[in-house]
Amino acid sequence: MIRNAPKVIETSGVHFQAMYEHLGELLTVLLTLDEIINNHAVLKDHWTMYKRLLKSVHHNPSKFGVQEDKLKPFEKLLLKLESQLLDGMIFQACIEQQFDCLNGGVSVSKNSTFAEEFAHSIRTIFANIEAKLGEPSEIDQRDKYVGICGLFVLHFQIFRTVDKKFYKSLLDVCKKVPAITLTANIIWFADSFLCQKMPVAAKLLDKKTFQSIKLSRESFLQQKAQSLTKEMQSYYVFVSSWMMKMESILSKEQRMDKFSEDPTNRCNVFIQGFLYAYSLSNIIKTTMNLHMSMQKPMTKTSVKALCRMVELLKAIEHTFYRRSMIVADSITHIIQHLQHQALNAIAVAKKRVISDKKYSEQRLDVLSALVLAENTFIGPSTKQRRLIISLALSVGTQMKTFKDEELLPLQVVMKKLALISELRERVQAQCDCCFLYWHRTVFPIYLDDVYENAVDAARLHYMFNALRDCVPAMMHSRHLESHEILLESYDKEIMDVLNKHLLDKLCKEIEKDLRLSVHTHLKLDDRNPFKVGMKDLAHFFSLNPIRFFNRFIDIKAHVTHYLDKTFYNLTTVALHDWATYSEMRNLATQRYGLTMTEAHLPSQTLEQGLDVLEIMRNIHVFVSRYLYNLNNQIFIERISNNKHLNTINIRHIANSIRTHGTGIMNTTVNFTYQFLRKKFYIFSQFMYDEHIKSRLIKDIRFFREVKDQNDHKYPFERAEKFNRGIRKLGITPDGQSYLDQFRQLISQIGNAMGYVRMIRSGGLHCCSSAIRFVPDLEDIVNFEELVKEEALSEDTQKAARQLDSVLSDLTRNSAEGTEYFKMLVDVFAPEFRSLKNMHLRNFYIIVPPLALNFIEHSISCKEKLNKKNKAGAAFTDDGFAMGHILARKCALDLYMRSTYSVAYILKLLNQYQEFDSLHWFQSVREKYVREIRALAKQQNVQSASQDEKLLQTMNLTHRRLEVCLQEFELLHFSLSSARIFFRADKTSAEENQEKKDREEESGKTSNGDLSNSTSAEPVVK
Repeated sequence: MIRNAPKVIETSGVHFQAMYEHLGELLTVLLTLDEIINNHAVLKDHWTMYKRLLKSVHHNPSKFGVQEDKLKPFEKLLLKLESQLLDGMIFQACIEQQFDCLNGGVSVSKNSTFAEEFAHSIRTIFANIEAKLGEPSEIDQRDKYVGICGLFVLHFQIFRTVDKKFYKSLLDVCKKVPAITLTANIIWFADSFLCQKMPVAAKLLDKKTFQSIKLSRESFLQQKAQSLTKEMQSYYVFVSSWMMKMESILSKEQRMDKFSEDPTNRCNVFIQGFLYAYSLSNIIKTTMNLHMSMQKPMTKTSVKALCRMVELLKAIEHTFYRRSMIVADSITHIIQHLQHQALNAIAVAKKRVISDKKYSEQRLDVLSALVLAENTFIGPSTKQRRLIISLALSVGTQMKTFKDEELLPLQVVMKKLALISELRERVQAQCDCCFLYWHRTVFPIYLDDVYENAVDAARLHYMFNALRDCVPAMMHSRHLESHEILLESYDKEIMDVLNKHLLDKLCKEIEKDLRLSVHTHLKLDDRNPFKVGMKDLAHFFSLNPIRFFNRFIDIKAHVTHYLDKTFYNLTTVALHDWATYSEMRNLATQRYGLTMTEAHLPSQTLEQGLDVLEIMRNIHVFVSRYLYNLNNQIFIERISNNKHLNTINIRHIANSIRTHGTGIMNTTVNFTYQFLRKKFYIFSQFMYDEHIKSRLIKDIRFFREVKDQNDHKYPFERAEKFNRGIRKLGITPDGQSYLDQFRQLISQIGNAMGYVRMIRSGGLHCCSSAIRFVPDLEDIVNFEELVKEEALSEDTQKAARQLDSVLSDLTRNSAEGTEYFKMLVDVFAPEFRSLKNMHLRNFYIIVPPLALNFIEHSISCKEKLNKKNKAGAAFTDDGFAMGHILARKCALDLYMRSTYSVAYILKLLNQYQEFDSLHWFQSVREKYVREIRALAKQQNVQSASQDEKLLQTMNLTHRRLEVCLQEFELLHFSLSSARIFFRADKTSAEENQEKKDREEESGKTSNGDLSNSTSAEPVVK
């Protein structure tokens, strides 16, 4: 204000408050920048490290490739940058400027008129906002309060005067509003600011004033912790009611007869929604930031309540967004309606000014201002137009142009117009939840609450919408090479928390519920909902996919995938549980609406089975762990840690041969030969043992002496005596005698022979499967000749030749097959015929006690099948029959094939007859039949006495005798079947005829005629 200058306008009574409000906004920006820098500890630490680095450069510039003459200007530039920006003195530097002109110009600090106007404007603005601070109708009063504090400090800095009363009034506001959030997590305390910037003024007040403010801040947090839940519930009702009003008002059409009422109602509802958003935003930001600033922990109840408020905040924003088209259309009509109300009020005031005939320059200024405001109202309600109207009305309200009852409604209309014109921007600013980036620790607690209260699962959408508000701010980050790094880190952190605190828990709980429901018959847990409560997790599966970053989080699909994966993997591990998991899939569909995928796994056995190559490499393990069934040609696992036993049959062997080729068959027989060699060595040692050999010779002598008396039958009692005698020689720690071990050796040899038999059958099966596409095996065309006739290329002829070779091999293999048994007998026979192995001829006499040992073992194994502890249980072991037939065949052939003379052949036959002359199985049968009949007679006698215990004992004895007889019969049949493979059951006439045929073939071979030779060399040497 320049004195003695010509007046442009009469300013007495004119107060341009809008100018001071805007000046306050500018000071707020500077103040906010200072607070951001002061609260950024990382920035300060890095700046200090950078200055230390610069000192190192200063000591040795050449090392860093810097010219020394450029360092000093650079250091000055850094000092300037630090003083102007990084010291947090931006606001201070602004207000400490030299405002007075030193060359005799304007003196601002000594202009009392300006000082009075400045102070009056500050007090007026403060009076307008003080009543609204902390009230539900508060709009932007907190932001203006920060600006007032900045203006007050500026006024003190320029004029060096302090209004103690007003200063105390400013501090009293701190008791009502303990802290103000400037932006995000930056919180501002008015008392600290005023005390720091105006230390002289702070001395005018006692210390108790500042202490009471700090105590009120702590009590505010304590009260909030207690009242937060109630406030949340109240706002929940308010916001829900407001959303219903919004839906109701915006869904019905405007009626022309009530057109003026409709914009007013819509305006009030829109403003009410904004006020709820403003109040919620202030409560959330102030409470969270105050806890963090004062380092006071929040209770879980407070965290849950604040998160609910965040949801309400986003619900308000979503309501405006969902109805944005109708809201935008309504805002246009509301603005026009408010402009119409304002124009009517100005028109009344304008008429009042014109009706007064007294002319004065002041009256002319007032009229001009009213005309300017009137003209500005006609048009869009932009920020610039509203500023012009505000300045014009500051002049136009002089000389009582407006009555008190007219001015107040006009001010209300102006405030509504400012709010409605910027409704979208203001709602978006208040509902922005980017501050959650600094309060991410509340997210796990929130997810736990959502999981516990699954009924309100839909609120997850609002929380993730709030978390997305952090993204725009992060995209402006400059401290990393790319903002994508920060976004990826944030995305990963949120998803990890979501998986840990919601998705994983949900998946496991659903799986647990399905398992317990399927296994209710086991009564594993108390599932009475009246006792343990019930949590309906199905609400999570009715949610729409949640959008977060560049993905959609589909909870239903996530849980479905988890269950599909789990059920599939567990079914592959335990195929016998396929029905249980199938039932769980159906239950998941019925109870939770999950669309499960069928596993498409076999419900019983995998076709491949154990691989031939694996068995061949570990044949010593295989023959000891598997049991052979002669009739079905199947191997069954002896014992397993799982609930099922593995089996190997011809189909499995055929599949392996198809995989590895038919060449593996011969290799397998070679491996079996190597294995048999080792076993036969042990077999020979056992038979050579003096204790065994002497007993066998003694038994042979005994049988020869008593056979006439026993009707040429080997006595059953003699076999039992042999068995008991062997046990006296000693037993192993697990209770096995030498005869038990010998039986196991014979069984393992038999298992190996059974495996060779299965290899041959598998090879035939594989060949027949491969040849099934050939139409006629008797008439196969020669493809090579056909290709040559057509004069095709050499490559085609080569392919045709290969095809002919393959077809020829398949035809031959499928028709004949290799006699592997004969090869293995022939390859061992020479060694067994040698004189050093003559002790093996006694083998036939050990068969009866060995059979008796086997029967006892077999019955014991079968009885264990019905017991809970099935260790050692089995129902088949035909390897014994196979093994003892092969061993007996080799033993009987020991010395009978030394020469091809008739004498040795007769001797061989006599040995067969000697073995058959034992009539062992006939002796066994007669023994058991005799005991059964004797027991039956005894039962008839005792039935009259009616001694129940004795009868039960007799019944058990009778049952055991029948079981033993049945087992011996089964062993007899198995032995008879096994003899067929080795052709050990021929008559003397058949053996003589075979011998003659072999001699004739040998004669032809010696004469050079090899064309008709049918002898096959063994595959093992």
